[in-house]
Amino acid sequence: MADKREGMLRPYRALDLTDEKGLLCGKILGDLGADVIKIERPAGDPARSIGPFYHNEPDPEKSLFWFALNTSKRGITLNIESADGKEIFKKLVKNADFVIESFPPGYLDTLGLGYSALEKINPAVILVSITPFGQTGPYRDWKTADIVAWAMGGEMALFSDIDRPPVRISHHSQAYLHTGADGAMGALAALYHRRKTGEGQQVDVSIFESAAQNTPISTTTAWDIRKTPLQWRGHESPNSAHKAKQLWPCKDGWVSWAYGGNTPGLPLVGWMESEGFTNDVVKGFDWNRPDFAQAPQEVVDQIEEPTGRFFMSHTKAELLDGAVMRQIMLYPVATTADMLENPQLIAREFWVDVEHAELGIRITYPGGFGISSEIPPRISRRAPLIGEHNQEIYEKELGITREQLVILKEGGVI
Repeated sequence: MADKREGMLRPYRALDLTDEKGLLCGKILGDLGADVIKIERPAGDPARSIGPFYHNEPDPEKSLFWFALNTSKRGITLNIESADGKEIFKKLVKNADFVIESFPPGYLDTLGLGYSALEKINPAVILVSITPFGQTGPYRDWKTADIVAWAMGGEMALFSDIDRPPVRISHHSQAYLHTGADGAMGALAALYHRRKTGEGQQVDVSIFESAAQNTPISTTTAWDIRKTPLQWRGHESPNSAHKAKQLWPCKDGWVSWAYGGNTPGLPLVGWMESEGFTNDVVKGFDWNRPDFAQAPQEVVDQIEEPTGRFFMSHTKAELLDGAVMRQIMLYPVATTADMLENPQLIAREFWVDVEHAELGIRITYPGGFGISSEIPPRISRRAPLIGEHNQEIYEKELGITREQLVILKEGGVI
């Protein structure tokens, strides 16, 4: 595929050594226009084994997880633990602006490829190191998984159903995604510093700290006010003295709505009354009182009963249209299909189709994370196949001959 890069970071190059803990960092830089080279071990990155897979066919070249987090990257294979591999990597570092890695602290130093070695090769290089707990501190050498970071970071304690312990956001690694974004932000801050001083640096990003700083501000304010931990209770409000719903079933799914607080109930009650969905408790309740959260449970139950019937008589689209017309803060709970068909996202060209010639199809992806009036972030290419750009980079850029490449491949270097 021809190089179609354009963007704010087009002059810059990043070498991406990360596993699933840091893949998003390189993707963000690539979507911003940087020439990101994903470096995998000769057999391919283990993240290629993470599902789901295209057409549910487990295959290292068909991981949708890999597709999603490696757009806008070229790909090569290289064993940086081998002597020849180290030398090749050092040649790549000479012309690199960023090196992104997610190895255990100190691992690159044991290979002679830590920051102190890299800055001698290229004093301007920026090393972004993504690790479970950072390069320092008593937890420095601890391992982690997403569920560990999510739990230790305080996020998991907030969310649970009433009848079970706290849970994390399921399936893919949310903590890792936050860390990847933090890594990209750190890389860009270091690049700005380099533009001012000419100096490279190492950016130390901790997955634990990324998860901790992601904890909603409402949890800290709740502690400041009540000195008790805030805990969400399934679809009910965490701030009420009673059980009060926040998620309601309707004809074709769910909507989000809460009585009290910043969502005054009177406009919704007027709508319900116009369609015959009220009772004496709803009609007689003082909807201007500021302390709905302290209302007795039996009163809340009698208010929620007709409210539930009202929601079940409408679709999500009907409820949203009516809410907008009446200035009611109610929103549908969107499914994946809803998101793909959302007129706002379509109007802003959020969804983009990326060609996968090897599969004979185009796959729809979320596009750039924002819109720029000059050069917006964009996906420039699909994720690379294993070693797809070996010849392009090794032969054409580094001048390694075809015969030498054969020897390196046979020796397990590439």
